[in-house]
Amino acid sequence: MAVRIDGSYGEGGGQILRTSIALSALLGRPVEIINIRAKRANPGLQPQHLTGVRAAALLTDAEVVGAEKGSTRLYFNPRTLKCGRYNIDIGTAGSISLVIQTLTPILLYAPCPTEVAITGGTDVAWAPPIDYMRHVFTKVLARFGARVAIELIRRGHYPKGGGKAVLKVQPVETLSAVDSPEFGRLVEIRGISHAVNLPPHVAERQAKAAREALERLGYKAEVDLETRSDGLGPGSGVVLWAVSETGNVVGGDALGERGKPAEAVGKEAAEKLAATLASGSSLDPHMADMAVVYMALAQGTSRMSTPELTTHLQTNIYIVEQFLPVKFKVENIGRRYVIQVEGAPQHRKY
Repeated sequence: MAVRIDGSYGEGGGQILRTSIALSALLGRPVEIINIRAKRANPGLQPQHLTGVRAAALLTDAEVVGAEKGSTRLYFNPRTLKCGRYNIDIGTAGSISLVIQTLTPILLYAPCPTEVAITGGTDVAWAPPIDYMRHVFTKVLARFGARVAIELIRRGHYPKGGGKAVLKVQPVETLSAVDSPEFGRLVEIRGISHAVNLPPHVAERQAKAAREALERLGYKAEVDLETRSDGLGPGSGVVLWAVSETGNVVGGDALGERGKPAEAVGKEAAEKLAATLASGSSLDPHMADMAVVYMALAQGTSRMSTPELTTHLQTNIYIVEQFLPVKFKVENIGRRYVIQVEGAPQHRKY
């Protein structure tokens, strides 16, 4: 019997689709999603959502109904779980990072290592930048025992896209729980400030502003510069990440845009990171909603924390609980929200 998900629940965005498809494919359970992105100005499936669905279908030989642009209903029935090398083109500047979000949980339980080369947008609005995925997402997953790497080939910004990254996933037998409700002692802050088809001083100014903003708050950061001329269009951004002695990694990011000074980009990324550090949380708000999938699949009890109880996080918890026999507990302790769950690692069909 198919799991039925109302796509208008909670924040009502694409995250519901990504998590539902990932868990359906991973667990071997069919899912029907209705009212997809019903609350958005352009409701229904968009190219980047369709790419994730079609990629998951390719990896699981799934029966799919409703996988077309603008569709507000989707039926997805996975049959098997494959692995190997694949090439995927979103066809627009749609986010590569969001496709990676969909595919990673599935590929962790594939029968062999898998590489997926994805073409699209690496640094676009309303999605984690590719450097965040490389330096925060993969490091957090490593704490659960996952071996995931992301190689950046070429950057792509809105509206032209054309970026490329390769997702590399080694399969695991099971994930291990992470009990880390506090960030721990800060070891280092690193970062990347990039500028594509723009003067080098843009990356330099972004990095300088990020370092200075953090210094005013008592933090020291090392920010690498990356200037490139191989993109289809101009673009820039900053990603910062902080590492604790216990292995926690939290991030902050900001994207350049027309009319936005480079200094504002660097300062914005720094302030996001500093807010998470000030709370003592082990996850930043972006990573918290992504992490609940892995917490639910891990062996044992996981405890992690975040400075905000976002609607994205609440929605993702709800979706995970529809697929797995788990029950999350979220408790406000000081400046953090502690997320706790006993994982259910043995419910995969494959």
